[in-house]
This record gives sequence, C-alpha cells and structure tokens, in this order.
Amino acid sequence: MLLGRSLRRPLAEHMKRINSVAEMKAVCRQFTSAGHALGLVPTMGALHEGHLSLVRASKSKCKFTTVSVFVNPLQFGPTEDFGKYPRNIERDAAMLEGLAVDVLFTPPVEEMYPAGTKTYVVVDDLSGRLDGASRPGHFRGVTTVVAKLFEIVRPDFAYFGQKDAAQVAVLRKMVRDLDMDVHLVVCPIVREKDGLALSSRNVYLSDEQRRQALVLHRALMRVQMLADRGERNAATLSQAGEQVIAEQPEARLDYFAIVNPDTLEPVIDISRGALVAVAAFFGPTRLIDNILLT
Repeated sequence: MLLGRSLRRPLAEHMKRINSVAEMKAVCRQFTSAGHALGLVPTMGALHEGHLSLVRASKSKCKFTTVSVFVNPLQFGPTEDFGKYPRNIERDAAMLEGLAVDVLFTPPVEEMYPAGTKTYVVVDDLSGRLDGASRPGHFRGVTTVVAKLFEIVRPDFAYFGQKDAAQVAVLRKMVRDLDMDVHLVVCPIVREKDGLALSSRNVYLSDEQRRQALVLHRALMRVQMLADRGERNAATLSQAGEQVIAEQPEARLDYFAIVNPDTLEPVIDISRGALVAVAAFFGPTRLIDNILLT
C-alpha cells in the first residue's frame, strides 16, 4: 500500500500535506495503530513563535505530531475579520516542515462543513462568558471545529496556548462532558521582549497601535504586583487593572475580569487562585491577554 510505504520513510525527510478528511483519518489511524502517541496542534495559520512552542511541546512528548491550519468561518461574527484574517499557507508549511512536523492538515471549508451540515457542539453557560459575551456564537464555532478535528485525528494529546484561556476552559468542559479520549495540554503565553502577547492579529497593528497595546501587559502586571503584596479582593484588583487601561485613552476596553479559570465565573477573593483576563480594541483590532494568579 503506497500510503503505508510513505509513512515508513524518515519523518524529518518530508512533511505530508493533506486536505482531505478521509485521507487524514487514514493516515492518523496508521499512526495510532502501532500504539504510538499522537499529538495535534489546531491552528488558524498565520503562525508565530507561540504556535511553534505548541509544536515543540507535542514533539517532546509524542511520536507523531500533526498540525491543522483551518480558518474556521463558524467562529467569526458577521462583522468580524474572517475575510481579511492573515493567510500564508506556504510560509506556515515551511515553518512546520522546519520543525519536522509529520502531517499538515489544510482542509477547505467545504471539506469540514459539507453542504447541508446542521450539527454543532455547544457548551452552555461557559460559551457566553468573557469572549463569548463579546462575540456571540464564537465558542460554538470553536467547539464544533475542535470536536470535528478530535474525531478526524483522534489525538492522544492536543496542544493549546494559555493566551486563549476562555477557549481552554470551554474545551476542557466539552472534553469532560463528552468523555473524549484526549488530554488537553495548555502551554504558556509566548511574549515579545516588551511583554506583548504574540497573536496572529498583531500584524493588523500600526506602530503606534502596537505601542498602545502594551497597556494590556502593564495592567496585568499591576494586578500581579498587588496580589504578590497580599491583596486578595478581586474588585480592588480589577479596579487597579482598569485604571491602568484608562491611562491609554486610545484603548477601548472590552472586558477586564477576574474569574475562576475553570468556570469563568467572577470570583470575590483570589485566595484559591484566579484567571485575570483582559480584552481591548486598538483601532479595529481586538486583542486578548491574561495571567493566572496561583
């Protein structure tokens, strides 16, 4: 069988590119049939060092690593940036081949959502919090596409970034509730030297907007400093963070929230740990960031 022969060559020699669901299933079943760990890094492309850190984490633990690049229309609202979301698949592929990824999965929209598709995955309650409150339907799109990727690939481990903390909470709930046989691995936020969290949407920023966006990290660091000094009242900490954001008048705050990292519900006291999450617009570009207080 040609497929089997191709998988026996040295993995670093060539990364396999697949755009068919049926072929992706067949290849991944071959990987797992031998009992080796299979890792999945789901992305929307426009890769940066944050994505590559997830790939490295997968390769350190798994015999085989797959990466998906799919700009998922279901998680964009009608006025959001689906049409202009940065896409450069050849650049992405070159970066992944350089890391000796085994398979790059790049399905077209009609392959993931054939005509007549009517089935969606929804995690109630959590999907309406933080980013879900600002972007109605966003997490329905995320959970639907990730559930499909989990079924297509059937990974042992799936890798996500801490920057998308609300997404992580929603996906963890989905995996628990549906008894999915996959372990979610959450990797630290990767930042520029000045503290700006890496994001594919950073390319939208002008030089001035990028400078303005540093206020997100400053606000989080103010909260971290106060917590380190013993402040435990979430309202006090949140007010301090919002004051820092207000010092940058061009920043349009979406939310500044201190919540339980699993339920995304607001907390009164941070003594048992908390997620401090912020979202704001700089021009038309919406950026998110967060820290965990432990």
